[in-house]
Amino acid sequence: MKKSLFTLACLSLVLVGCNNEKKDKMETEEAVVVADTTATETPEITEEPMDSVAMQKAWEAYMTPGEPHKMMAAEEGKWNNEMTFWMGPEETKATSTADIKMIMGGRYQVGTYTGNMMGADFEGRSTLAYDNAINEYISTWIDNMGTGLGVLRGTYDKANKTITLNGSMTDPMSGKEKKVRELYTIVDDNTRRMEMFETGPDGKEVKTMEILMKRA
Repeated sequence: MKKSLFTLACLSLVLVGCNNEKKDKMETEEAVVVADTTATETPEITEEPMDSVAMQKAWEAYMTPGEPHKMMAAEEGKWNNEMTFWMGPEETKATSTADIKMIMGGRYQVGTYTGNMMGADFEGRSTLAYDNAINEYISTWIDNMGTGLGVLRGTYDKANKTITLNGSMTDPMSGKEKKVRELYTIVDDNTRRMEMFETGPDGKEVKTMEILMKRA
């Protein structure tokens, strides 16, 4: 009897030991799993908040008309234009009128041109902007003598009172872009002179047009 009790006691100790060993093993495995999961989690990326005050100030500076816009506004009104063209060695004369206005709170200049050119009615539209962010003039031109859009960019030389604009227009003969340069000079309060130059296939620049504008 004592031997049986002793045997049962030994078996109980063995079972308890086995259970404890399994429990310890399970706890260890769970700890490893938790550690692995924690290690593989992607750290949360916190974006720095935008400086709303700085952004507002930058946008206000960008949208506020400045001295270049005042200079553009000084040209509002009617103008009579004497136009001269050079198509090869021949010189051609024409006249037109321009109605210049500022739009969108004095931020952009728009010009409407009408006249007669080579026996046909002529109509053109120009826009002029001054981008405060990049300190640059941007000019566009369309007319009823074509279907393209001319875009030129440039800066103002205060000493010479001249805006130099560079860009490109479509050559209807080749269908390709050609380089153009415009010089826009403020002669006096009531006079403007616009000169247009083109770069030919040989790389040489030639003068193709001049417009003398007189305030009406």
